[in-house]
Parts: sequence; structure tokens; C-alpha cells
Amino acid sequence: MSAAPDPLDSALIERVRLNDLEALGEIFDRHYAAVYRTAAFITGENAAAEDIAQECFLRVHRYAGRIDTNLPLGPWLYRVTVNLSYTYITRQRRRKVPLGDVIDRLMSPAGQWPDHAAEHHEMESELQQAIRELGVNQRVVIVMHYLNGLSLEEIAEALNCPIGTIKSRLHYARENLRKSLQSTIWPYEVAHGYST
Repeated sequence: MSAAPDPLDSALIERVRLNDLEALGEIFDRHYAAVYRTAAFITGENAAAEDIAQECFLRVHRYAGRIDTNLPLGPWLYRVTVNLSYTYITRQRRRKVPLGDVIDRLMSPAGQWPDHAAEHHEMESELQQAIRELGVNQRVVIVMHYLNGLSLEEIAEALNCPIGTIKSRLHYARENLRKSLQSTIWPYEVAHGYST
């Protein structure tokens, strides 16, 4: 069952269809952070995420007439973002870049361990590495579920996949993270569900 559309998003899309660039700017302001965060986490590159986010909103303008205003805009935006991110990764497979500070959103604030900054940095590095080693499909569900807070149903809708596929990808992503991190002693509040 789909969530109800946001009336403001629907009204803004109607205005974008009339080439109202101010409405497009409002959509950008409302959804940029989630689109950028998703692209940054999937690609591991802030500059690529910025380009992908801009392209995503250009597509809102270009395809406004095809966007169903009876459905929430979020899943459409996530689907476009994920597809653009997949395309980017396919073109850039020859190199991998650290995920940067986006990973901090998956972890408790460093301030909780003022005397353990070095250990925190080491744990953060190990978590970054473990997430980088996940396949793209698993990385996508991790970012959408844990970073963007989407339910499994919302992820399935955004990716146009059966919910069973999403559950499976999330399960295997957690298992792979668990295996990668099993030699690390993680405080419970850092693991966020990755510990056994």
C-alpha cells in the first residue's frame, strides 16, 4: 500500500508542469538533502552526489508531466537518484573513494567518547571499509533504510522491486557487515543493529 502524496509536492509538480521555476526551486529545497545524501553514500563521492542531485531535479523539470501527483514524490526521486548513482558507479568502477563524513550518520556522535577519539576513528574507518565492500544493491538498501529512514515497503516502491528482494538484500548486507566487522569490538550504540 502506497503512502499518501504530500499535497504541497503535488501542487508544486503541477506548477512545474507550467514551467514555474520557483516551484522547482521549492521542490529542490524540500528534497535536496535526502537526494544528495543518498547519492553521496552510494557513490562515495561528494562531487558526484552534487552532480547526481542536480540531474535528478533537472529530470523533475523535464518529466513533470509524467510524474503521478496521486503518489508521493519521494519514491520517484529515490528511484531516479539510485539509477543515476548506478550509472555513475558503472562508469567509475576503476576507482573507489572513501565515503567521507556521510558515514557519521550511521554512527553515534564522536563526542560520546572524548577519551577514545583514536579508537572512534579506527572504528569509523573499519565501518567505511565494510560498507564500501558491499555490493551496490546491498549498499543502496543500507543507505535508504538506515540513513534515510525508509521502511522496507518504501524502499521496494522506490526501487520498483518486490519487498522480498529488499528484505533479502538488507539481510545479506547486515550479514556481510557483521562478518567484516566481527574482529572489531563495537560499542552497542555504534553498531546500530549490526552486532549479534
